[in-house]
Amino acid sequence: MSLTFTDAQIKYTESLEKAGKANATVIAYSKDIEQLGEYLAKEKGITTVDGVTTENIDDFKENLKRLRYTSKSVSRKINSIKSFFRFLIGENYVQGNPATGVSHPKIEQSPPRVLTKTEYRALRDTARGDARMFAVIELLLQTGMRISELANLQLSDVDYDRDVITIQAQNSREARRIPMNAAAKNAIMDYLQVRPRAREKTLFLTKTCRPFLVRNIRTAIDRYFRLAGIRDAKVNDLRHTFVVEQLKAGTPLVYISQLVGHKRITTTEKYLQLVDTPEMSPSVQIEEL
Repeated sequence: MSLTFTDAQIKYTESLEKAGKANATVIAYSKDIEQLGEYLAKEKGITTVDGVTTENIDDFKENLKRLRYTSKSVSRKINSIKSFFRFLIGENYVQGNPATGVSHPKIEQSPPRVLTKTEYRALRDTARGDARMFAVIELLLQTGMRISELANLQLSDVDYDRDVITIQAQNSREARRIPMNAAAKNAIMDYLQVRPRAREKTLFLTKTCRPFLVRNIRTAIDRYFRLAGIRDAKVNDLRHTFVVEQLKAGTPLVYISQLVGHKRITTTEKYLQLVDTPEMSPSVQIEEL
């Protein structure tokens, strides 16, 4: 009996969860397969996975373009589909892989957005009256950690004696320890003076003593971007700025890669195009921005 798209999607989603994929990845890939299944059922009358052809997937890709999905979004959906059919073949649910011949759309890669000194100084000055948001922004700028890592920080992750912050293992990412300079340390300590008294051990809390969630942190930082007059900036640009500032200071590329948790050194190397420094000294320590 042929496997329906719905049943195949459920099995695929379960396999992603068992593999320890990030929750956001699991949701995104599952939704992509659901969207493909709905398109094939409505437009092609196909409801089982063994009836899908390469032409069907190409038609789905063209439909996404007509719906004005960006090339990046289309490419991610193609990745999901290719992963989905690899899973089906591995489990012997289908014999051939119709996604093999499907190509990705061409994506124009723009360099990472980096804040200028004027911009990040304006951002810090604008947030200085809000101890919590100032600490959030300062940590992102001074450590290069991901916003999800910041949201998950626990009180016990910050070692004020050794000036070190521990980033706990998260999904497929390994735990790591990063140095905490004086600017980041002082910002956290100032925030702790006004942090709500609560049993909750998450470092950053809302006024109602609940963890400060990623989406709310993102919204708050976007608001300060606007107040500071910074255009076309996103939260992840604070991380980009940290990497570039460290490269300019001469911090070794491999060390920066370890600090920010890049799995591949090539991810860090892409920032070199934004740096004019001819040489990288192996002895420079983390500097405050």
